[in-house]
Amino acid sequence: MRNQRTFLKVFALLAAGFLAVAVHSHAQDDNGEILSPPAKAVCKFSDGKTITVNYASPRIRGRKIYGDLVPYGEVWRAGANEATTFVPNVNVMIGGKDVPAGSYTLFMLPTPAKWTLIISKQKGEWGIPYPGARRDLMRAEMRVEKLTSPVEKFSIGFDQTGAACTLRLDWEKTRAAIEIAEKK
Repeated sequence: MRNQRTFLKVFALLAAGFLAVAVHSHAQDDNGEILSPPAKAVCKFSDGKTITVNYASPRIRGRKIYGDLVPYGEVWRAGANEATTFVPNVNVMIGGKDVPAGSYTLFMLPTPAKWTLIISKQKGEWGIPYPGARRDLMRAEMRVEKLTSPVEKFSIGFDQTGAACTLRLDWEKTRAAIEIAEKK
């Protein structure tokens, strides 16, 4: 009887813990939408090597994004919630700079005229603030273009072009992009 009560107590505690994690990881707004749900983008090279980006995808929800929610001239972690990870399992070239295989945190420095991609050696935690230039692995300028219609959900994706992938970030009416090639 005592073992059964102990088992039930342990089971109840575990169930409550799993429920709390599930509720936290799927927080919803008043319309039942998941707030900044997790998302993933993968670039797969012809030899099977990959780059994976894990991020949270916030929504516009009627807000002005660039120049307001995401201020110009300040480093932004490119997403919401947990730090955005950039994980190439192969050495790559970005903007003419070497990025060895590994796990990094992705940041952006947007301005009205140009964007800068920042790959940080500091690995993330929830809401990681920018750790400063001393932790940068590299920086590279991105191409920026205006989109013809607004993109509600912040998204990171890859476009495959032969032996390279173009990393693109789309949100509001802005696309920032940069080519990434496998280092041979």
